[in-house]
Amino acid sequence: MDNAGDLKPSDTELLTAVLAVGAGRVSAADIATGLLRRFGSLRSLLQADAGELLSCAGIGHSRLAALRSLPELARRYYAESLPSGETIRSPADTEAFLQARMRDLDHELFCCLFLDNRHRVLSFDELFRGTIDGTSVYPREVVKEALAINAAAVILAHNHPSGVAEPSQADERITKRLKSALDLVDIRLLDHLIIGDGKATSLARRGLL
Repeated sequence: MDNAGDLKPSDTELLTAVLAVGAGRVSAADIATGLLRRFGSLRSLLQADAGELLSCAGIGHSRLAALRSLPELARRYYAESLPSGETIRSPADTEAFLQARMRDLDHELFCCLFLDNRHRVLSFDELFRGTIDGTSVYPREVVKEALAINAAAVILAHNHPSGVAEPSQADERITKRLKSALDLVDIRLLDHLIIGDGKATSLARRGLL
């Protein structure tokens, strides 16, 4: 039996398929090989700025647009992995979802995953943008949103653009403030996840809730 269709394509093969748009004298396969050689990895390639990409052989505006669409498509794909009404099956699913949404952002984003009393997803909201020290996280806004959608539990998450997923003292302080505010209205704070570069740190597992 031919199992070729079950083989996992290489990065070069995937990139070749994406770049098979537009026309030019250089083949998509050769462009893909050259890009990976220059940038070293798919992630570095997809995070490169537009000017640097356009300076590469075979990359015009059509292929640039195709490359630029990939991270956003991935974020939207994983956003649908925790659709409204679905029950969270495991902490690993939640971490994978949050890493896909938040790990490559160049700014800090504070989000809330609101759940009902059976841990079904009600909503995922991006509430505050900026560093926790620079942009205040307002507990009353989190409580207000939770009450508005009748949430029974909340999972907090924010990313560290530095890639280091260790919680800071500010992270610990705001977690305690939010837990106290949510406790007043009988809403459980299940966890606060810090999203870094390929890693998520759970404050619940650290005993910090």
